[in-house]
Amino acid sequence: MIPIILLAVVLVPIAEIAVFIEVGGVIGVLPTIGLVIAIAIFGTWLLRRQGLATFTKAQAALNRGEMPVDEVLDGLFLIFAALLMMAPGLLTDALGFVLLVPAVRRFLRPFIRRWALARAGTTIVYSDVYRSQGWPQDGSAGPIIEGEGYTVEPGDENGKPHPGPTVIGDSRPPEKDG
Repeated sequence: MIPIILLAVVLVPIAEIAVFIEVGGVIGVLPTIGLVIAIAIFGTWLLRRQGLATFTKAQAALNRGEMPVDEVLDGLFLIFAALLMMAPGLLTDALGFVLLVPAVRRFLRPFIRRWALARAGTTIVYSDVYRSQGWPQDGSAGPIIEGEGYTVEPGDENGKPHPGPTVIGDSRPPEKDG
C-alpha cells in the first residue's frame, strides 16, 4: 500500500504539470488558470448540492429504520471528490468530477462494499429465525422497543443498577392478542 501511495505522490504531480503545459500551450496561460478556478467553483457548488441531497437521503433511510449504507458510501465518494478537486490540477479535477456523477458512484458502490467487507472480515449470516418469529423477511429490523436497561447482579436484593453492559432481555417480538 505504501509503494502505491508513494508512486501516486510522485507521478500525479508530474502528470498534472504535463497536462498544464499542454493545455497552456493550446489555450494560453491565463485561460488555463481561469479554467482551473472555474472548475473549482463549479465543483464546490455541485459538491454542496449533492452532499445535501445525500444527507437528506441518509436521514430518510434512518427515519425508515434502515441503515444508510449507500448514502454513507456516496458521502465518502463525495469527500474524496472534494479532496481531488481541492488539489490544483486538471487530472485530479477530472477524476473528482467523475466521482460527482451519481451513476459512477452507483457503479463503484458494490466494489467498495466488497472490498470493505473483505478487509473487515465480516460474515453475513441469513437465518430462518425471523420467519419463524413472524418478523419481516425483507431484512428490516422488526419492532423497535425503546427503553432503558441495566444489569442486576445475582443475589442483589435491592435491584440497584450496576455499571456494566446493558441487558435488554427477551428479543422476541411481543405476542399478538387474540
